Amino acid sequence: MSLPPITKSEEILLDKIKQKTREYNLNNVTRTRAYLDFYLRYPDIHWAFLGHMVSRNGGWNMTDLKGEFLTRLMTRKDRQLFFQFLERGNWLIFHDVYPQFLLYEESLRLSKPLFHLFAYLNISTFMETIWNQFWRTNDTYILTMALVINEQSYLEKRVVQNPQYQKDVLNKFEFLLQDWLSFNHILFPYGNKNLAGQTLHQFESLNERILLGKRLYKILFKNKEIHQKAVEWAKSYQHTGSRKDYWPHIFNSVNEGTPGFPYQLHLKSCQLRPGAKRIFSPMLEMAWKNVSHNEAEEGDWFTDWRVVNYLEEDEEMIDGVIKDEYCKTLERLELAALAKKAFTF
Repeated sequence: MSLPPITKSEEILLDKIKQKTREYNLNNVTRTRAYLDFYLRYPDIHWAFLGHMVSRNGGWNMTDLKGEFLTRLMTRKDRQLFFQFLERGNWLIFHDVYPQFLLYEESLRLSKPLFHLFAYLNISTFMETIWNQFWRTNDTYILTMALVINEQSYLEKRVVQNPQYQKDVLNKFEFLLQDWLSFNHILFPYGNKNLAGQTLHQFESLNERILLGKRLYKILFKNKEIHQKAVEWAKSYQHTGSRKDYWPHIFNSVNEGTPGFPYQLHLKSCQLRPGAKRIFSPMLEMAWKNVSHNEAEEGDWFTDWRVVNYLEEDEEMIDGVIKDEYCKTLERLELAALAKKAFTF
């Protein structure tokens, strides 16, 4: 389908948006920072903060692949494949959502909506409709949920249903191991060493990922105390990719272990054992080089109007309690690392 012509000034604007998006889409750290900076400028765009906090988790998952436990539980090749899977998803979401933010910013500057330009950036017609509605109503909930639906649907064919990722990552034993160990925690640090969050067990289910996004939004925005403290925490602690960012008493970005010595258990009841070293969790820039990505696959995911049902707000209360579950996961991972031969075929 050919697109209607646009003005020269609109062409220049689109080029600027593409360039700025490429600039910030360098790696997980630059993306994560860009989301927070945008939210602090435009606090009505709730997804920007939700995206920031979830993207922090993406970075932690990436560095886990070079950290204390998974280097013992996965081969180098499988860790590389898993990183490529995480990185591609993180890159694609930013590639899709950040231009939406920049067009909104320009719309505010010019005091007129520019969302008709979405089509020139391969952004879904679903989001064009939603942003135009937001321009009129300022309904932050509808916009946030629409962005959750959009980003997860955008990933579905490009990553989750991608035959290569299906074969190399999603169907492999190591992915099942992570799921079995409940290692798909999304953690929101706030206050003094506090954590809220949720756990995703069925990553391959689009429905489950969207429902998770709805629950995560409730945790971050419906509880005013958590929201305020989470924003303060995010502003105070720059994202490095190391889990030291939120628990420096447990994790360190420097490896304190002694090479050649057998693995020793670190934790008991989420505290370091007497004399134990902190768990190694490297910074992203030390763990992984920047990736040069292929262009995003074309096509609009929006083919079924029933996705609008996800926009309905339900009354379910979510407390977000996750610390004990997360602590048990760390201890299970430690035991798996200690008895790693039990997990090899």
